[in-house]
Amino acid sequence: MKVLHFPLARITIGFISGILFAYYFHLPLSLLFILLSISITVFGVLYFLFKNKSNKIFYFGLTTYLLSFLIGISTQVIHIDHFQKSNYSHNTTIFEKPHSISIIIREKLKSSPFSDRYIAIIKRVNEKKQTGRIILNIQKDSLHHEFEIGAPLLIKDILSKNRPPTNPNQFDYSKYLDNKQIYAQLYADVDEIKIGTEVEKNIWYYSSKLRTRIIHNLEKNNFNKTELNVAIALIMGQQQDISPEIIRDYQYAGAVHILSVSGLHIGFILVFVTFLLKPIPNTKRGSFIKLLIILASLFSFGIIAGLAPSVVRSVTMFSFVAIGNHLRRSVNIYHTLIVSILLILLFEPSFLFDVGFQLSYLALFFIIWLQPLLSSFWQPKNKISKYIWDILTVSFAAQIGTLPLSVYYFHQFPGLFFVTNIIVIPLLTIIMILGVLVMLLAAFNVIPVFLSQLLEWSIYYLNRIINAIASLEQFIIQDIPLHFYLLISSYLLLFTAIIWLKKPNFNKLVLVLVSIIILQISCLGIQWNTQNEQEWIVFNIKRNTLLAERNGKNITVYANDSILKTAQKNNALKAYRIGNLSSLREKKILQNLFYFNGKKIFILDSSGIFPKNIHPDIIVLTQSPKINFERLLQTIKPKMVVADASNYKTIQKQWKAACIKQKIPFHATSEKGFYKLND
Repeated sequence: MKVLHFPLARITIGFISGILFAYYFHLPLSLLFILLSISITVFGVLYFLFKNKSNKIFYFGLTTYLLSFLIGISTQVIHIDHFQKSNYSHNTTIFEKPHSISIIIREKLKSSPFSDRYIAIIKRVNEKKQTGRIILNIQKDSLHHEFEIGAPLLIKDILSKNRPPTNPNQFDYSKYLDNKQIYAQLYADVDEIKIGTEVEKNIWYYSSKLRTRIIHNLEKNNFNKTELNVAIALIMGQQQDISPEIIRDYQYAGAVHILSVSGLHIGFILVFVTFLLKPIPNTKRGSFIKLLIILASLFSFGIIAGLAPSVVRSVTMFSFVAIGNHLRRSVNIYHTLIVSILLILLFEPSFLFDVGFQLSYLALFFIIWLQPLLSSFWQPKNKISKYIWDILTVSFAAQIGTLPLSVYYFHQFPGLFFVTNIIVIPLLTIIMILGVLVMLLAAFNVIPVFLSQLLEWSIYYLNRIINAIASLEQFIIQDIPLHFYLLISSYLLLFTAIIWLKKPNFNKLVLVLVSIIILQISCLGIQWNTQNEQEWIVFNIKRNTLLAERNGKNITVYANDSILKTAQKNNALKAYRIGNLSSLREKKILQNLFYFNGKKIFILDSSGIFPKNIHPDIIVLTQSPKINFERLLQTIKPKMVVADASNYKTIQKQWKAACIKQKIPFHATSEKGFYKLND
């Protein structure tokens, strides 16, 4: 690939490798400082000694890539809040007892059925200055209080650390929050909160005020609430108020990406602003004024859209495109892509672990790299045919590039994505032009009724089209398992196949065949491991008992009737099935006695009845049995006690104390998550 000959591409690869290294391995700060100092010194010496001697370029290049790697490590370390001494995560008492916590509201999140949710910045804990980001959960009340961005709040409570998933193979929300440097959550009632008088007026405050003003003016214009929420997502990237049904429709139709502001939206803004600035002459001064207005428009739009990773990436990239056009240089889109990645990660390395960021860059890269190849297969002469063919090739290039990663994360594939794009993109062009114009006028409280209604109708029909496509559920492939090794080998095959298709030769064909063999070995290896695994699981299901035994790819579920009826749709079981490439074979009513790999397991339920001579290895307590627990332990002498989430927490504390007293291991799924026995 010619793009790898660009020195900055290799520097960026080294820089990203450094970020990944720092993410998975914690290098001592003293050692990092020493290595960085040595690397900078060697780099400087080699540069001045050999800058005019091409025969020493290898050593200089090697030092450059090593330096970029170390800068990647140090950038990740510098930007992780956890390494800051003032970060609240170092104050262990804040997680154990109530403290007076002073916070500032930074961002409104999507509300849950029971609480309003915000990202907040900690300012002080008990009058001591501390820093860090948390999620604030405020229980909803009848008055439905909402706090504005920048509002100072004082809450006396305990912070709750992020908890890992309590069932196997579930989405790790705690890790997701950790990547965003949010290490805890705070739960509060409205009447427990003291509101300060001095609002922090920063860029986030004014951005929120402008969004609120636009939304309020549109609501005064009788803009339908459903369409308004979609318009706000399409134009301003704010998805908090969109109904789950509409989001599901967009996911099933393969169009969910248009609900988050990305390159498609920023590209529209660039084209639209460039069109408006056409009357300005292309003199040196005129061109410079155009550039300033374009850059100001792009960054203003990015701020209004909340500076999400996809927004920052798109604004940065298209800013370089605009600068290249101003300098009258042909912009190499690969170079623009690489520079934007490097700059973004230099200022915010955590974006590298954002799923949207990864999918956005992959989609854009494959559109640039693969679309010309797909487009060359057919050259239609008719303008309409060419337009449809271009949309199809762009859609297929983006979908092919993101398919393995999107299946790995979301386990589904929208089969009608190409139909959606053919219909939606022309309509989206109209909506974006109308939307930007209407939002701009709404900011000044001047909204012509016909423009507002035209935008509302356009979004209404867009939603109807998306709903019609999403309703064809037979074309939506769901519950697709994809192991990490398959993800890597799939991309290896994809890259080698495209390289061969672009310029076929024998050596490239050999690489494709080797990639196919690696993919097959990965499949066989994963299947072999799965087939030879045996597990016995106690799931953590609130107020219910769910057990499962997996023998290879076959899962047998044990539960009561109500759970068994919906077992196929149960989220915990679904995640377990997909994660272990398995299927649900049998559903059985919960029994009292199990044998697994030579271990005897007794289930003690609400009846409290147990045979005195059973002597099991493991006791599983369910449905809060009323028993003399200490006598039970002395009578049957188990080696392990497990309590699932169907038991009252107060009783579990008593059981735990009794087990500690008699030195018997105790595992409460509500505290430690699921319990697993392996073969």
